[in-house]
Amino acid sequence: MDANELKAIQRPMKDSYRENAAQAFVTLTTQATLDASNVSCSVQTGRALVEAGLHPATGGDGTLACSGDMLLEALAACAGVTMRSVAVNRGIELRSGTLTVEGDLDFRGTLGVDGDAPVGFREIRLRFDLDSDASETELDQLVETTERYCVVLQSLLSAPTIAISRTSAA
Repeated sequence: MDANELKAIQRPMKDSYRENAAQAFVTLTTQATLDASNVSCSVQTGRALVEAGLHPATGGDGTLACSGDMLLEALAACAGVTMRSVAVNRGIELRSGTLTVEGDLDFRGTLGVDGDAPVGFREIRLRFDLDSDASETELDQLVETTERYCVVLQSLLSAPTIAISRTSAA
């Protein structure tokens, strides 16, 4: 896809969103179904059913997807798609590229071993290894723009409000 094709696809949406901001608001939804016989759940991704379970550091056997890995994978996917979109729009040729996402966890927190240990990632690192003839300035701007418009990255950086509720089947 080239810049003209991408702009032609996005132009009507952008125009519509400028005219009526409410049309730009979309609620994404996913569900997980608990497995009654195992410490796992199934998540429908839109393309496949993913079975998520415990990470080996918390008692899992490594055969099921770990939700922490899935979070990092979502960040890599979002940053990758955002970067490709920005590169196409700017006419920056990327011959190849790899995004590496690493996250540090202290499993004492999630296992309740140490009340002072945090539950969740302490640090997440996102690295872009790019093969391109673009200038260093262009590549730096590409990364900066990717950071600005990557939905998952911005959600992690500016923690959205999360509402938690519960219902019971009676």
